[in-house]
Amino acid sequence: MAAIELLLKYGARVRAMDSSPLTPEEHAHFAKLGVPVLSQDESNIGAATMVVLSPAVPYDLPMLIAARERGIPTTGEVELASFFLKGPVLGITGSNGKTTTTALTEHLLQQAGISCQVGGNIGTAVTTLIDSSSEQRWNVLELSSFQLESISHFRAQIAACLNVTPDHLDRHHTFEIYAHAKARLFETQQAGDAAVLNYDDATCRGFAALTKATVTWFSATQPVPNGVCLNGEQLLWNDAPFMYRSQIKLRGLHNVENVMAAAALAHLAGAPLVSLGPAVASFPGVEHRIEFVRTLDGVEYYNDSKATNVDASLKAIDAFPCGLWVILGGKDKGSDYTPLRAPLRQRAKGVLLIGAEPPYAYAAAPIIHKALDGSVALTDCGTLERAVAYARAHASSGDTVLLSPACASYDQFQNYEERGKHFKHLVTQLL
Repeated sequence: MAAIELLLKYGARVRAMDSSPLTPEEHAHFAKLGVPVLSQDESNIGAATMVVLSPAVPYDLPMLIAARERGIPTTGEVELASFFLKGPVLGITGSNGKTTTTALTEHLLQQAGISCQVGGNIGTAVTTLIDSSSEQRWNVLELSSFQLESISHFRAQIAACLNVTPDHLDRHHTFEIYAHAKARLFETQQAGDAAVLNYDDATCRGFAALTKATVTWFSATQPVPNGVCLNGEQLLWNDAPFMYRSQIKLRGLHNVENVMAAAALAHLAGAPLVSLGPAVASFPGVEHRIEFVRTLDGVEYYNDSKATNVDASLKAIDAFPCGLWVILGGKDKGSDYTPLRAPLRQRAKGVLLIGAEPPYAYAAAPIIHKALDGSVALTDCGTLERAVAYARAHASSGDTVLLSPACASYDQFQNYEERGKHFKHLVTQLL
C-alpha cells in the first residue's frame, strides 16, 4: 500500500494484484486512490514497466520469472524506496535479534543526540519514511531476507548481520539461497562503508569476503581483531572497556550479542562510547521478545511470540535456568525441531503444543511432537487458550511459562504480534 501511494505521488499508473480477497476497507481505499485491484495472474501483468513486490511475495514465483524473461523488472518495496530516500542508511539483518537490535540502535542514537528514524521489517514500510528523510538523518532499517533478495541499487552505509541460522526454508527452499539473500546487504556496499558482523557465526564471517566495506566484528566468546567483545563482565571496544554487562537488562547471552552489535552500529554512526552504557541500561526491550507479562502464585509468564524459528526459541530457553513450561507450535516453515530436545530435557517440565492440525498442510504440532517425543512431556493443546489454562493448572511456584513457538503464526493468527497480544490477554485474565 505504501509503495502504491509513493508511485502515485510520482505520476505512475498503478495496478494492484493480490492473491487474497480484500476487506471492504481495503476495497474502499483502493477505490479512493483510483487503483484497480486484479487477481494475481500473469496475464494481469501485461506490458507493465515494472512489478513492485510486497515482501510477502516470493521473488521466484513462476509468473515473476516469466515477467523478467520478457524484460519487465521486478523489484521489492525497499529497493523502490532507495531511489527516493534521503540521508544515510543503517541496515540490520539476521535470523534472530533484528527487531531488538534495531530498536536498541535507535535508542542509542537518540540518547546521543543523533537524528534518526526507524522502519523496514520492524513495522513501518521504508517507502513511508521518504517524506521525513533528510540528508542529516539516519534511516535505521530492519531488513529481512524477503526484503533483501531483490535489491541492487539499495545501499547501507552501515550494515550489520547478527547471525544466520536456518529459517524461511518454505520460501527460500535451501539454506544457501536464504543466506545469499542476507548477503545482498553487504554485496551492495561500497568502499568507505562499514559492515558489522558476528565473529562467532561462520556464515556472517563469510560475508566479510563479499563486501567492499570495512568490517567491524563483535563476539561474545573471544577477542576480535577490530570491534566489540565480551571479556568477563565488561564489554570492550578494541581492548578498551566501555560498559559493563550488568548494564544490560535483557535476558540471555543472545541479547549481549544484540547489545554489542547495536553499540558498534551506534558508535560507527557517531555515538560516543561513553554514552552507550547508560543508554543500554535505560532500554526497556521490545514487545513480544522474552517480554515479562506477570507473576501469579509464584509462576512467571513470558511472551516470546516473536520467536518464529527454532534458533530464536533455543535462545529464549537458554535465558532461563529450569522449571519451564514452553508453548510451541504454529505454521511450520520446513524447520528441524530436534535441536530443541536437549535443552528442553534439561530445563523444561513440559511442552504445550498449539496450532492448526492436519489436514492443514503446514501444521507444525505433529512434526514437533515426533521430533521431541521421549525428551520431554508433551501435551497437545491446540489453542493458546487451552495451553495457558493447562499451564495455570500444572505450573508450580518458581516455574516459568514461556510462549516461544519456534513457528510462524499464520495458521491461527494474522501475525506474531496478534499471537503475542492474545497470549498476554489470556495471562492477565488468569485468576
